[in-house]
Amino acid sequence: MSKNRILVIGSTGQIGSDLLPQLMDLYGQENIVAGEFNGDLPEEIKNRIATVSIDVTKYEEIEKAILENKIDIVYNLASILSTLAEKENKLAYDVNFNGTFNVFEASRNTGIKQVISVSSIAAFGDRAPKINTPNDTIQNPNTIYGISKVFTELMGNYYFEKKGLDVRGVRFPGIISWKVEPTAGTTDYAVEIFYGAILSKSYTCFLAPNTRLPMMYMPDAISALVSLSECDSKQLKHRVDYNVSSMSFTPEELADAIKCKIPDFEINYDIDDSRQEIADSWPSSLDDSVARNEWGWRPKYHLSNMVDDMLENLTNKLENQR
Repeated sequence: MSKNRILVIGSTGQIGSDLLPQLMDLYGQENIVAGEFNGDLPEEIKNRIATVSIDVTKYEEIEKAILENKIDIVYNLASILSTLAEKENKLAYDVNFNGTFNVFEASRNTGIKQVISVSSIAAFGDRAPKINTPNDTIQNPNTIYGISKVFTELMGNYYFEKKGLDVRGVRFPGIISWKVEPTAGTTDYAVEIFYGAILSKSYTCFLAPNTRLPMMYMPDAISALVSLSECDSKQLKHRVDYNVSSMSFTPEELADAIKCKIPDFEINYDIDDSRQEIADSWPSSLDDSVARNEWGWRPKYHLSNMVDDMLENLTNKLENQR
């Protein structure tokens, strides 16, 4: 039986840079197509898979890419993240709202088998329980990024229920990875801190030391997307709104974990009021029992082994760049 052809839109971002190699290993590089916009693929990916330029705000580019590459499954990772979205409202609206609609509509019109979409803890607001936030609870985000994620979830469910499109998705917490440097996210401190620890043994954090947020290491994030895609649709009672998480910590706790490996590391704080306000409106931990029960979600990483792996891989990366 032939394998599905998979298009990854937003393939040069933080998630895409780790997702592509995993999909290539699982399904064969000949079956993976990278949709990119204003970004370069990692060196180990270039010239190994087909690429196509996609601006998600242009419907025709998505439809053309799907048809010309005979795509069966679309992963849509294109998004303007929280901090930048608050500064660039029009750009965020064009990409996060119109772009998401265009992906769903092009997928329906071209007969796509499945769409994997990404939401976020930003979809919650200050009226949702902050500790062990349930999968199904009130959503009242007060950022354009968070509102766009609620839109993504509702539209994904709409296209499944009313249009017959198999849309699936997760709500990610903050994601930590070493391959791509962070860009304009509220949880980016949890990546930046490792660069500071390795390069200068110090880091100035833009969030308060006791700001607790749910987090996930990238290998677990990729595992969540792939396992949700592969599971039997009959198992799923939800569709585009699964909480997934693996750990929760504060900047102070992360710094302490790093100090166990780099004893002379120091952390300082210079709080960014806008990002702190966003972080304070988000959950401090997630209840992901629905994902665990419906499709067997299980993370592998916790704070300690994540720190070990990040320091090892990022140190090697930085040394190779010298």
